Amino acid sequence: MLFVAGASAFALPAALAAFEEQWLLDRVRAAELASMATEVAPDQVLSENLAERLRQGAGVQTVAVLDNDGNRFLKVPGPRLEEPPYLVDLRDQAPASWLSAPFQTLFGGGEGRMVRVIAEPRFYQAQFIEVVAPDTELKAELSVYLWRLLAIMAFVSVLAGTLVYLSLNYFLVRPMQRITHSMERFAADPEDAGARLTPSGRRDEIGRAEVQLNRMQDELRAALSSRARLAALGEAVAKINHDLRNMLTSAQIASERLAALKDPQVTQAMPRLERALDRAVKLASDVLTYGKTEEAAPDARPLTLGEALDAAAEEARLTPDGVRLVSLVQPGERVNADPDQLHRILVNLMRNAREAIEQQAERTGPGMIQVSLFADDGVSVLRLADNGPGVSERARERLFQPFAGSTRPGGAGLGLAIARELAQGHGGDLSLAETGPEGSIFELRLPGAPPPLKPPPRRRKAKAS
Repeated sequence: MLFVAGASAFALPAALAAFEEQWLLDRVRAAELASMATEVAPDQVLSENLAERLRQGAGVQTVAVLDNDGNRFLKVPGPRLEEPPYLVDLRDQAPASWLSAPFQTLFGGGEGRMVRVIAEPRFYQAQFIEVVAPDTELKAELSVYLWRLLAIMAFVSVLAGTLVYLSLNYFLVRPMQRITHSMERFAADPEDAGARLTPSGRRDEIGRAEVQLNRMQDELRAALSSRARLAALGEAVAKINHDLRNMLTSAQIASERLAALKDPQVTQAMPRLERALDRAVKLASDVLTYGKTEEAAPDARPLTLGEALDAAAEEARLTPDGVRLVSLVQPGERVNADPDQLHRILVNLMRNAREAIEQQAERTGPGMIQVSLFADDGVSVLRLADNGPGVSERARERLFQPFAGSTRPGGAGLGLAIARELAQGHGGDLSLAETGPEGSIFELRLPGAPPPLKPPPRRRKAKAS
């Protein structure tokens, strides 16, 4: 209300000035018409009785005209004034004097003042016409007009202020209270389902705030759920870790006994079994990958990528008859990585791709995982492309979050999170480069690009002597 009243107050002086100017101009026009009686009077001289009637009818005391030759003619004479009148020239008024004139009329001087008004004539061919009139009636009408304006301003201020208040309360205050209430309930109990804020669909800043708050609450709930699951996982692993290591130790003893056998098939399978048991023992010793605070620092070294791909494909259960591995990696090409951690990264990526392909019920063609390697400014970029169903837009937002990024039923959502953490531990990264109905492409970036191994020179056959 105060703002509307303040804005209206700026227009008040102009309205009063326009009212006073029009009032004085009306008096001048009435006096000019009355003075036309001198044109038909004998010898162009008015009698005292007629002059008095003209003065009362026009509401003026005297009327005079200054012709184009500079001669001043008193058209309607009046009584002698005791005090000189104040001057208002309607022909040319400065903005400041025009705006201040009504307040000088209302609050300046005492009763019975006279005003001398000069204006452009309408009926006379002259330089100007001037009238002298009492300002008592002007002051009274100006005062009434002022109070009328103030009443209108007060009504408009109350009405506009009320409408603005109700509008702001409906469109801004209440939505903000809703957002604040949701934040307070969420802070008190993040698991409270009623604390979840449903966006209203507005497209302004309030709507954007609702969307962001809703997204933040979902992310915090997922983080808290992941934290709780990690705590439970750590507690469970702490209990079973001892027994698990004992079981793996027994399995290692059994594998050593099997290695003593001279069966060729057993001898061929034993190295793979030993590597798998060694990795299992290492994982158990570390109390599971996401049950501890951080991964061990990688022991990076140049590795032949083809051998690492074959070992990972075997553990991920890629077969020529099912989902098969297509390697575009040239023999001897290498990457700089920790052998065990690179193996875990590759196994997680291949297993996820195989399971996604196998879950396609309408699939008719064979599944395939294609691997290629190239160098990019001193960085080895390993691309794993599959022809699976792709990653949904909803799953992309949390693809690398533990316990939240699984894209299949029953998945823990740890595989990609572990793989990315291992890649970042090398100083590189793992990202989803492309995805769609034709499949997905993951990029594994590892610092360093070792040169490929040169193939051993061929031995020349000795010539027969």
